[in-house]
Amino acid sequence: MKKTLALALGCLVLAGLTSFNPDKGWVKLMDKKMSKWTIYQSYRLTYPYKGEAPKGADGKTLPPIGYDKNEGNLFSVEMQNGEPVLHITGEIYGCIYTKQEFQNYRLRLKTKFGTKKWEPRLNEPMDSGLLYHSQGECGADYFHAWMLSQEFQVMEGDIGDYWNVGTAHATVRASKPDGVPNYMFDKNADRVYMGVGAPNQGFCQRHQNFEKPKGEWNTMELICYGDKSVYIVNGHVVNALSNLGYQDGKESKPLTKGKLQLQSEAAEVYFKDIQIKSIDKMPEEYAGLF
Repeated sequence: MKKTLALALGCLVLAGLTSFNPDKGWVKLMDKKMSKWTIYQSYRLTYPYKGEAPKGADGKTLPPIGYDKNEGNLFSVEMQNGEPVLHITGEIYGCIYTKQEFQNYRLRLKTKFGTKKWEPRLNEPMDSGLLYHSQGECGADYFHAWMLSQEFQVMEGDIGDYWNVGTAHATVRASKPDGVPNYMFDKNADRVYMGVGAPNQGFCQRHQNFEKPKGEWNTMELICYGDKSVYIVNGHVVNALSNLGYQDGKESKPLTKGKLQLQSEAAEVYFKDIQIKSIDKMPEEYAGLF
């Protein structure tokens, strides 16, 4: 009887351990075929560049490289320890973006930079970005490369900055510390509008640098619910946005869902462990950030 009871208890414990899954609900977005993503490439630009699309001899605007093209193997997947790792060379401006739109989610991924840089950023920090709530066609930005969207910046020394892409805008609690030219996220500061027409032109620097040394993987997490988003780098909140929207002519409209883009922006960069999970509310620990 005791042996039977002990065996039964042991089975219950084992069943409890095997059924507990801390990653329940998370969906992996990257595989070795990039099957959930689409590629877009802008132009092979010449420099100096002033934001205008190249024109042909007849004066007409030339078409970009375009959709579903992968000139120069700009985007590829390398299998490392059985895990798909996205490699972006950065040589041409463009993006890889999800075929699916997402709303109300937690997104987590890991990133690190490689060694190659290209014009016009040969003497600038290495740069890329995670663009979310992406809508419309690619080419809504200065480099004719990306969709209207909000940006979680991925840049050496500044992972977690906010940029608007196209006419996107947001509100951020931010201040300008002494000696700092830009607004920085400050959860105790007043709300500041970030977008087209604002003095800061849609840029808010991350609260603090929590990045790991170059060559090591940084963990990013983006939490989006309703018209709010939170940026987390290696476990630390670095930015928080509310009133996510965009300008449609003279009308401001909400921007609360869309596709995800990963930028090719003149620097070699890697992404892996890209996972997403639906949520039904903003986690309580972040409610005071807005």
